[in-house]
Amino acid sequence: MTVLRMTPADMEQRLARFIAAQLGVESVTVGGLRRLAGGASREIWALELSYADGGQPVTRRLVLRRDPHGAGVGTAGSQEFRLLRAAHAHGVPVPRVYWCSDDREILAAPFFLMDRIDGETIPRKLLRDAEYAPARAGMAAELGRILAGIHAIDRAAHGLDFLTEPGPDESPAQNELDRFEQIYRAITPDPHPAFELAFRWLRARLPGGGERVVVHGDYRMGNVICGPDGIRAVLDWELAHVGDPMEDLGWLCVRSWRFGNDDRPVGGVGQREDLFAAYTAASGRAVDPEQVRYWEILGNLKWGIMTIIQAKTYLDGHHQSVEHASIGRRTAETEIELLDLIGN
Repeated sequence: MTVLRMTPADMEQRLARFIAAQLGVESVTVGGLRRLAGGASREIWALELSYADGGQPVTRRLVLRRDPHGAGVGTAGSQEFRLLRAAHAHGVPVPRVYWCSDDREILAAPFFLMDRIDGETIPRKLLRDAEYAPARAGMAAELGRILAGIHAIDRAAHGLDFLTEPGPDESPAQNELDRFEQIYRAITPDPHPAFELAFRWLRARLPGGGERVVVHGDYRMGNVICGPDGIRAVLDWELAHVGDPMEDLGWLCVRSWRFGNDDRPVGGVGQREDLFAAYTAASGRAVDPEQVRYWEILGNLKWGIMTIIQAKTYLDGHHQSVEHASIGRRTAETEIELLDLIGN
């Protein structure tokens, strides 16, 4: 049975049997399964779970994350599951995870289940609606404090040895640049002179080795759940790896994540100075603005390559979604930004 042929009713029945086995109960009820918007790299489904525990009724609102049909860049679902579990143990605001399976006989693709966190993820609402004004006021600093917690995750203690890591004689920046250039050379259907210029510029200015930490890899607006009270959860860990902590800070400042609020370079919500000060206070790690700028430029290049990946996935028929097609049309935005940043 393929992903495309499996109906929500089929999925509910299969999930019910799987979860009952995990809980060791006779039966559970899974209902209300519905696909949620977003999830360009991994499908997102909402569902309601109910069962009896010692005669007492239990209900949970969960989210199913299922790998899509076709290849992409990132960790497997089981690895993202382990990352979320480690982050939760370190006090990082993330959904609590419950069960994970790589058995394709269940849902035709690997998946895991986690708590559903109430809140908003859509940047245009978070950056403009009056409801979130109190959260926006301190969000740049809050993003810095949370990021310090992510970078404190002990990968050895949580069995995160699957995370990619630069070689002992290779800087994290060189590793990322090499990795994305290899992807770019393998998949791009058209020439991109601005990207060629960016590769040369970045290689001529590689920063040193520096400290190595667990890097989220996609820490930005759109990947956090927020309420009027602030950030409630950090999502989408599939690009996590071991690298330079300045990488996440630079990625958060990439222009595409400002969603039009260019006067607030940190995710469209605040200033770099507030982000850096809060991060340093929480982590004890000094921030070099020039190194963050380097990673911001590299981040724009990486995002440009990712837009090509999304386009390629759509054009090759692996994932026929409007989101993949629309993201694939945004490559030119990153080319313009790269030329501006390098020129200045």
